[in-house]
Amino acid sequence: MNYEAYLDEVTTLITENYGASDEAAIAMVMRAQADDFFSPHDDDESICTLERAGADAQRVFKNYR
Repeated sequence: MNYEAYLDEVTTLITENYGASDEAAIAMVMRAQADDFFSPHDDDESICTLERAGADAQRVFKNYR
Protein backbone atom coordinates (compact mmCIF):
# COMPACT_ATOMS: atom_id res chain seq x y z
CA MET A 1 0.00 0.00 0.00
CA ASN A 2 1.17 3.55 -0.49
CA TYR A 3 2.36 5.82 2.33
CA GLU A 4 -0.90 7.76 2.69
CA ALA A 5 -3.00 4.59 2.80
CA TYR A 6 -0.61 3.20 5.39
CA LEU A 7 -1.06 6.20 7.66
CA ASP A 8 -4.83 5.85 7.27
CA GLU A 9 -4.59 2.16 8.23
CA VAL A 10 -2.50 2.92 11.32
CA THR A 11 -5.01 5.60 12.34
CA THR A 12 -7.93 3.23 11.84
CA LEU A 13 -6.25 0.50 13.87
CA ILE A 14 -5.64 2.92 16.75
CA THR A 15 -9.35 3.77 16.86
CA GLU A 16 -10.47 0.14 16.53
CA ASN A 17 -7.93 -1.53 18.82
CA TYR A 18 -7.45 1.10 21.50
CA GLY A 19 -10.78 2.93 21.56
CA ALA A 20 -9.30 6.29 20.66
CA SER A 21 -11.52 8.82 18.95
CA ASP A 22 -10.80 9.64 15.31
CA GLU A 23 -9.45 13.04 16.33
CA ALA A 24 -7.14 11.56 18.98
CA ALA A 25 -5.85 8.86 16.62
CA ILE A 26 -5.17 11.42 13.90
CA ALA A 27 -3.33 13.62 16.40
CA MET A 28 -1.18 10.67 17.53
CA VAL A 29 -0.25 9.77 13.97
CA MET A 30 0.52 13.40 13.19
CA ARG A 31 2.79 13.66 16.25
CA ALA A 32 4.55 10.46 15.25
CA GLN A 33 4.92 11.72 11.71
CA ALA A 34 6.36 15.05 12.93
CA ASP A 35 8.80 13.04 15.07
CA ASP A 36 9.95 11.18 11.89
CA PHE A 37 8.57 7.86 13.14
CA PHE A 38 7.26 7.11 9.65
CA SER A 39 10.27 8.33 7.65
CA PRO A 40 11.42 4.82 6.71
CA HIS A 41 7.92 4.05 5.42
CA ASP A 42 7.97 7.13 3.18
CA ASP A 43 11.31 6.05 1.73
CA ASP A 44 10.39 2.37 1.26
CA GLU A 45 6.71 1.64 0.64
CA SER A 46 7.42 -2.11 0.62
CA ILE A 47 7.37 -1.97 4.44
CA CYS A 48 3.84 -0.52 4.38
CA THR A 49 2.07 -3.81 5.07
CA LEU A 50 -1.00 -4.66 7.13
CA GLU A 51 1.14 -6.64 9.56
CA ARG A 52 3.50 -3.71 10.07
CA ALA A 53 0.53 -1.33 10.46
CA GLY A 54 -0.68 -3.33 13.46
CA ALA A 55 2.72 -3.18 15.14
CA ASP A 56 3.14 0.50 14.33
CA ALA A 57 -0.35 1.33 15.63
CA GLN A 58 0.62 -0.26 18.93
CA ARG A 59 3.88 1.71 19.12
CA VAL A 60 2.26 5.00 18.11
CA PHE A 61 -0.49 4.55 20.69
CA LYS A 62 2.03 3.73 23.41
CA ASN A 63 4.46 6.55 22.59
CA TYR A 64 2.28 9.39 21.27
CA ARG A 65 -0.99 9.33 23.22
